[in-house]
Parts: sequence; C-alpha cells; structure tokens
Amino acid sequence: MGAEESYLQPGTYVDSDHPAVAEFARKAVQGATEVARAVSLYYAVRDGIRYNPFLDFTDDSAYRASSCLDTGEGFCVGKAALLAACARAEGIPARVGFADVKNHLSTPRLLEYIGSDLFIYHGYTELLLESKWVKATPAFNLALCTKFRVKPLEFDGRDDSIFHPYDQDARRHMEYVRDRGSFADVPAARIQQAFRDFYPRLYGLGREAARESFG
Repeated sequence: MGAEESYLQPGTYVDSDHPAVAEFARKAVQGATEVARAVSLYYAVRDGIRYNPFLDFTDDSAYRASSCLDTGEGFCVGKAALLAACARAEGIPARVGFADVKNHLSTPRLLEYIGSDLFIYHGYTELLLESKWVKATPAFNLALCTKFRVKPLEFDGRDDSIFHPYDQDARRHMEYVRDRGSFADVPAARIQQAFRDFYPRLYGLGREAARESFG
C-alpha cells in the first residue's frame, strides 16, 4: 500500500467506513472538482458540529469521528477526525495533524480547569489536494466565532487554514508554539496520557465535564 493509499483507509478514530459518516459526507459534498468538494466538507464540519472543549477525555469516543457526528459536538481533535473521515469517504486522502498552541483569549472557566493558556495537541486536518497537503482547521463553528468576536477560519482548498494571530478587535489570539506531527489516525492513547499529565483537573472531570458549558 502506497503512502497516499494509507490516507484513504478507515481508521479506529478516523472511521470513514462508518455509515453515518459516509452519509453525512455524501449529503454535504458539493462541486465538480476535488478542491470544491473538500471545501464543502470543511464548512459542513466547521458549522454543522458545535465546538465544545468540556468533554470526557477519558472516553475514546471524544476522539472518534462518528461519535463527534452522533453527538453534534466535539473539540478540535474530534472535529479534525470527522473532516478527515468525510474526505476519505469521498475519495480524498486525509490525515490528522497536531500542534501546541497558546490561546490568549480562552474563557476564564476553561483556563480555571486547565491552569494554562497552552493547549497541547490542538488538532486539525490535512487534505491532499492538487498534489499538495493543505491544512484545514474546522474547530470553531461560525456561531461561536461571532459570539467571541474571533475571526472565523475560511478554507479555499489551496491555502492553509490555521488560527489567526489576532481577533476582530486586534487582540492577540492564537500562537503556534510546537508541531506534534501528522498521523493517519488519531493517537488517542498518547493524547490522553498528555492530557492526564498536563491537565489533571480537566481530565479528572470525566463524565462530569458534560455539566460545564462553553459558548
């Protein structure tokens, strides 16, 4: 199996063979070109799935594409997995990438639980379009961006779509500080261990995290 072929196969978390994922992708995809189809999938995931960082991170489902779709919400990793799964379901090679970022505009409640403005293993999607890997970040849905006056991330299928350094009011927003690499499937166990070490209070919430609200 070639490298490109491996990014078309279903994974444990990028479960592109799940019937609900395939159906969601089929209904969302639009356009005659591969780029146009990828763009339509990006917006379907970005705005069709609500961003929520208060999840049970001890549960593998938080990192799985089909689970993110089923609940209608997810954090950056789940949404990145869902976009990658939708792309693979439509024949577009995709993988998941990770980076550590500093969020200078995080909510006080979330900062209270993580104890830092450093968010490790922020997840995004990489799509192979026109023989080039392009980054797409579907994490923050439009309604959330509007509420917090954060610039929504657009995606044209040709240029990387990554977080803006400043928000709509010129306040410092996101800062990328470390590249964690790209993977064919979500390295959930590795991320869980890192969350357990870096964010013991948030990780320790377990099922109780659902009682918190975001946005």
